[in-house]
Amino acid sequence: MPARSDLAEMIIGMHFDLADWMGSDAPPKVFDRFSDLFQPEFTAVTTAGRVVDRDTLLAGVWAVRNQVPGVEVEITDIEELARVGNLTVVRFVAENRLGEVRIPRLATATVVHTELGYRLRALHETAVTPDAPAPSLDGIREGRGG
Repeated sequence: MPARSDLAEMIIGMHFDLADWMGSDAPPKVFDRFSDLFQPEFTAVTTAGRVVDRDTLLAGVWAVRNQVPGVEVEITDIEELARVGNLTVVRFVAENRLGEVRIPRLATATVVHTELGYRLRALHETAVTPDAPAPSLDGIREGRGG
């Protein structure tokens, strides 16, 4: 089932801010807006299989300000997998783009709806190998694996 539009907007906006931060001399308010979306207990599994906490992730993001000029992040195929109370699990395709270089990954996020809006509790990203077909949730649902 497609994700609610407000949840999809949060995911797309978060990645827009991330690309803005990495690709330009963005003002600190862009980083603040991005970092405010992560709960204090947030953890992520990176594409390399490493588990990082919120502070580690945000320190890494802080360090890459204006280090990748022109980078864009496209988010597609946002799909809500489960919703129980204020907790939602969502999966999406994220693709970093820099010129002709495309780096796709599949992501699954656990999101909590708070009085401040959606906040990320956990994220798991899976790299898509260069020889694999472009990621698509349709392919996964049909058993093609990507």
